[in-house]
Amino acid sequence: MRDRPRASRRPSGGVRMSVTLFLGLGRMGAPMARLHAAAFETRVYDVFAEAAKAVADASDAVAVSDLASQGADADVVILMLPTSRHVEEALQGDGLFARLPKGALVIDMGSSEPASTRALAAFAAGLGLEYVDAPVSGGIAKAETGELTIMVGGEDDAVARAMPHLETVGTSIVHVGPAGAGHAAKALNNLVSATNIAAATEAVTVAKHFGIEPATMVEVLNASTGMSQATQVKFPQHILPGTYASRFAYDLMLKDMGIAVQMAGEVGFAPVTGAAFTTLAEGRAGLGEHPDHTEIARVYARATGISIDEGQPL
Repeated sequence: MRDRPRASRRPSGGVRMSVTLFLGLGRMGAPMARLHAAAFETRVYDVFAEAAKAVADASDAVAVSDLASQGADADVVILMLPTSRHVEEALQGDGLFARLPKGALVIDMGSSEPASTRALAAFAAGLGLEYVDAPVSGGIAKAETGELTIMVGGEDDAVARAMPHLETVGTSIVHVGPAGAGHAAKALNNLVSATNIAAATEAVTVAKHFGIEPATMVEVLNASTGMSQATQVKFPQHILPGTYASRFAYDLMLKDMGIAVQMAGEVGFAPVTGAAFTTLAEGRAGLGEHPDHTEIARVYARATGISIDEGQPL
């Protein structure tokens, strides 16, 4: 892991220390908060108090248990929350927007809906706050090493101010456009990623029907133009061995796909990705609770009777 800049923790010259409030300490948020706390004075909060305590115990972060008492002295708020609804609840009404000092910066790093993000950014501007959307890609493994890809939306000055914070958790950071553009890019990326897995699963399933071993077909794809991150990583690590343990949830995949398909509906023509979303959404019912997104392969196995993994039940 690369070296990271570390902010001074001791105020000098009477200047107040910069304080970051980090909300959302799930499987992605927890390692991100730990890395951020190595560089910035960081307070962490989660609705599950034990999650905040675990991050504080493993880093320089300080756990807080009462969000209603937080925000008045925060210069930066980072949100790593599941949906736009959670973000809106944290910020609006009697939330953080009512307490943050003028000039504070809000960075939403979850997978939110672009329309909600644009509305929140406009409202924040009216309060004298800056707002950046900066969703991430790379999964838990990259979150733990601080090598995430980050797609950033927002005004140039706000993005420049957010950059040192984003650099604590990411190595590929792209400013893609105005507010909401980061969340749009993330949803579209995940739509392509899921469609790639589905297309490769379909091809490998058909290949097995014609007498080609799944591992052999994946080898062909990886040596040819059919190669993708799905065939290079997800098939050999999670699908062919039947472990289905990428640690990215099927339901979160569907959420991101749904956001992107709704966006594509405004264009009026998205037959390929739209069909992939319909197929995977309809296939969700047979997968039980909390399936991994690589269980796309099990959707195909149930539909065709052809399993391409090493013996997991259909």
